[in-house]
Amino acid sequence: MAQYHEVNLSSKVKDQARALNSLKEEIEAIDWYNQRADVCEDTELKSILEHNRDEETEHAVMLFEWLRRNMPAFEKEAADYLFTKGSLLDLEAQAEGNEGDKKEDSDNIFLK
Repeated sequence: MAQYHEVNLSSKVKDQARALNSLKEEIEAIDWYNQRADVCEDTELKSILEHNRDEETEHAVMLFEWLRRNMPAFEKEAADYLFTKGSLLDLEAQAEGNEGDKKEDSDNIFLK
């Protein structure tokens, strides 16, 4: 499978593609280790699989943070949704409503 779908891409977009593809691979590895650990009956092997899953999680979060720093849409969406409470769909509706209004609201959790 080709990593790039277009030719003559900038270095910035190539780096973003590398990070996005690596993130997909880390997420897939987390899933594999998680499933294997769930059904593993040997306690030592289960612990190793869980450790490996958690290492892959660290890698995925590091990649996500790099993407947040290097792709403006990741920054915006992370600010809207990460470390919030309540329904994510309610937060989405509120964020979309605030974008449509374009007005200041001192009670808006999305304003920094």
